[in-house]
Amino acid sequence: MNHHVLPPLGLALITGLFIPWMLVRARWAQQVPRLGLAVWIMCGAVFALASAIVPAQMLLPAETSHRLIDAALTLDPPSPARLADATAREALAAAAAFAVLAVPGTVFVRELVRARRARSRHAELLRLVGRYDAGLGATVLEDARPAVYCLPGRSRRVVVSSGAVDVLTEAELAAALAHERAHIGGRHHLLVAAAGAYSAVFRRVPLARIGGQTVPLLLEMAADDRALRGCSRDALATALYALAAGHAPRKAFAAGGPSAAVRMRRILSPQRAGHPVLRGLFAVAGAMSAIIPAIAACCWTS
Repeated sequence: MNHHVLPPLGLALITGLFIPWMLVRARWAQQVPRLGLAVWIMCGAVFALASAIVPAQMLLPAETSHRLIDAALTLDPPSPARLADATAREALAAAAAFAVLAVPGTVFVRELVRARRARSRHAELLRLVGRYDAGLGATVLEDARPAVYCLPGRSRRVVVSSGAVDVLTEAELAAALAHERAHIGGRHHLLVAAAGAYSAVFRRVPLARIGGQTVPLLLEMAADDRALRGCSRDALATALYALAAGHAPRKAFAAGGPSAAVRMRRILSPQRAGHPVLRGLFAVAGAMSAIIPAIAACCWTS
């Protein structure tokens, strides 16, 4: 076997197996959810690229695979002239790599299209049965059950049930609305679609299996943090408690929901962000450094 396959294989194992197990047990990921999300995104990108390079390295001769690793590490892609002179074996390796990347990419696009259609249908229904409240900047839906949710993307809007308007105070309602607007402004639906695509394609890999459950929770916590810039912790926690049993359509973000209890405990027990950030950075750096011996052994061996 071509020994230059070891660096991408090691990266795939670290980002697909080791770091996800570390993240799901790390407290710092929930204390600083944006950093946790950044690590999940990094793992997804590195895992996809490494998984694409592995079959290419297995098909390429040793000399060409050595240059491929050097180009990946130095971020120096081959010139157009070099690509034009590629051999049939090199073209086959490139096709294999692109095929591996095309599978999650295609499923990601499919997830986006399906979610957009579902949200568009619900938006059409809201135009018929809802009424826009300029004071709230949201669509009010006549329903006694307290609920606040948003439709991101092209059909972006925040929806509030009349039950939520009756139950929540002005501060609590403002906190819930700020939470939903954070989802829309942060384009969180794209990360949810990416996590869904990974769960569908790499369902046996911990990166996909754990990330499919963890990424949506971290997105809710990130939206909570964004809302807390303009509201009190008590107001947001009380709003989550009142909205915990509320329902939202599929492909929408709800302020309450099953994660409300976990998020309330986190909001009412704030942690200092400095130390969790350092712990997270050191943990990820330590995990990634495990690949250095494989890179050193392969990339500087002709």
